Amino acid sequence: MLTEDIELKEKYLSYLESFITENKRNLFKQVLEHRTRHITVVMEDIYQSQNASAVLRSCDCFGVQDVHIIENRNIYSIDPDVALGSSKWLNLIKYNQEENNTLTCYEALRKQGYRILATTPHKDDFMLDEIALDQKTALVFGTELEGLSEIAIEHADAHMKIPMYGFTESFNISVSAAISLHHLSSTLRKSTIAWHLSEEEKLDTRILWAKSVIKHPEKHEKIFRSKEGLD
Repeated sequence: MLTEDIELKEKYLSYLESFITENKRNLFKQVLEHRTRHITVVMEDIYQSQNASAVLRSCDCFGVQDVHIIENRNIYSIDPDVALGSSKWLNLIKYNQEENNTLTCYEALRKQGYRILATTPHKDDFMLDEIALDQKTALVFGTELEGLSEIAIEHADAHMKIPMYGFTESFNISVSAAISLHHLSSTLRKSTIAWHLSEEEKLDTRILWAKSVIKHPEKHEKIFRSKEGLD
């Protein structure tokens, strides 16, 4: 973000949106009314790009704005044919600078007021339909074959599983994320919880989206900074 000054942000958004159609600007406002940070998704060491990208698509469809990506062993990659552009509408926060990025991610989330729920079929603290959303909630999903790391499970605030009635032990990660987000986002929107983005968060998100659809956003930022005497 080029500044923390609200008035300057508004001027910057107005400048960026002058290059966007009115229909697109109205769509941004419409979608923003359904965006939330009350629920967020964390993915630990996901390496299959199709599944990783399908989770992004579900986050966008269910209005979850932030996705936290932990890269301890595996680099996260996006399959454009699956994501269908969803990544440009989301805030992707990556953790890949430490020896154990899972704990770094957890610490950052707790500072933002999140309760961390590790999704695993091996613990049964809560079933999905038992989750209370009175606190901001982070859902943590693990790799396709091994699930979450022991550290991710051990340091979570609680554990969640999706009810299953067949022989197979677990759902595919993208299916797990979609089922979880469908249930929790529906529950959240029917509640009296203040789950919407703040006005400043909406402003920041509109700037992010505007920069994602115009050509050469870096060039436009330089032009705006020059006009405002920021350089």
